[in-house]
Amino acid sequence: MLAEKTLEKLRILAESAKYDVSCSSSGTVRSGKKGMVGNTVGGVGICHSFADDGRCISLLKVMLTNHCMYDCAYCVNRRSNDIKRATLSVSELEEITMEFYRRNYIEGLFLSSGVVRNPDYTMERLTAIVRDLRLVHRFNGYIHLKAIPGASQELLNVAGRYADRMSVNIEIPREESLKMLAPEKDHQSVFQPMKLIQQGVLENKEDRQRMRHAPRFVPAGQSTQMIVGATKDSDREILTMSSLLYGQPSMRRVYYSGYVSVNTFDSRLPVLKQPPLVRENRLYQADWLLRFYHFKVKEIVDDLHPNLDLEVDPKLSWALRHPEAFPVDINTADYEMLLRVPGLGTKSAWLIVNSRRFNRLTTFDLKKMGVVMKKAKYFITCHELGASDLQPILGINELSPERLRPLLVSKTELKLAAKEAQLSLEFGDEGVET
Repeated sequence: MLAEKTLEKLRILAESAKYDVSCSSSGTVRSGKKGMVGNTVGGVGICHSFADDGRCISLLKVMLTNHCMYDCAYCVNRRSNDIKRATLSVSELEEITMEFYRRNYIEGLFLSSGVVRNPDYTMERLTAIVRDLRLVHRFNGYIHLKAIPGASQELLNVAGRYADRMSVNIEIPREESLKMLAPEKDHQSVFQPMKLIQQGVLENKEDRQRMRHAPRFVPAGQSTQMIVGATKDSDREILTMSSLLYGQPSMRRVYYSGYVSVNTFDSRLPVLKQPPLVRENRLYQADWLLRFYHFKVKEIVDDLHPNLDLEVDPKLSWALRHPEAFPVDINTADYEMLLRVPGLGTKSAWLIVNSRRFNRLTTFDLKKMGVVMKKAKYFITCHELGASDLQPILGINELSPERLRPLLVSKTELKLAAKEAQLSLEFGDEGVET
């Protein structure tokens, strides 16, 4: 049974950790072992995320301490904030994790911390926790560990042997904006541990090719997070940074967190009545296009359109801006082009390519494959075009993008976009210049 004092610390530190969104399913598989507690069967991480099979999974998401030596404007745990502070000892956090796991409250651990004394001191304590959980408590579940910028390579190498995933948050995409809101930080301090983790992953891959049973190093790779709306940085700048990060072999996910106005007294920050959730969602959709739909950043956002359209999703926005690419013949177009059709996903595009080898596809076939015909019908042609009422004759070129757009935007999307566009985005006199 946990002591009341420990539970109070836990309440404080769990509240302090809730703004870090860079935790989800890990993609690692750690099967049950004799003499050990827990597993990650199914390749899932935790933290109220969803597994591939749709199962909701839970994670103990907590900070070791919310004391911090930094005074970042956007952070609720900044040094100058008058909030309740708490620190868990190494043994207390290990006890909490194991107690919660035995009670079936959680399936793993997401551990972060404010920086106290210096990066190495903090990272050493985090490393001690994950090492003890594995070796002393025989915990075999999922562990996501936040790496501390500025920590030594030796500590990162040790931590990587026991954690499933590690992450370092970039927070702000541009160096100038970061220095404005967090003068004590820079991108170099973030990129350095990212490079060290990546180096460890690549070296471990070579070791496992020579020795099959060599210990794994951060098997679920690394992730990071960027704050959306705290600065004037455009979506193009955010997505450009994401694209560069995905070029690293160990980077699995970039998370986007709509800025929550936790420090309203700071004139460097915008005045937001609510987080920019629609923009955050559009960035996740654009991120999906980069990762799975073979889009380039310059195709999604450019000089004329530096920010994503809040009314429509990024793929539909691209299609409306490029009517010359349509209509697409479902029965002849290649896989890459099918991916660019609104209403078609990766699965439906794959089914189309493999099914049309046997017979010409109709709108009936497309519906069975999961194609969203409400969108797709304006951008495609197929076998029965002009011969059936199921397939409208008028497409994007006949209707024009301007006339087609209102037909594809729901009233709910319009209301949400209008509401978010009306949010105050005014910065103080010292706001970031772009």
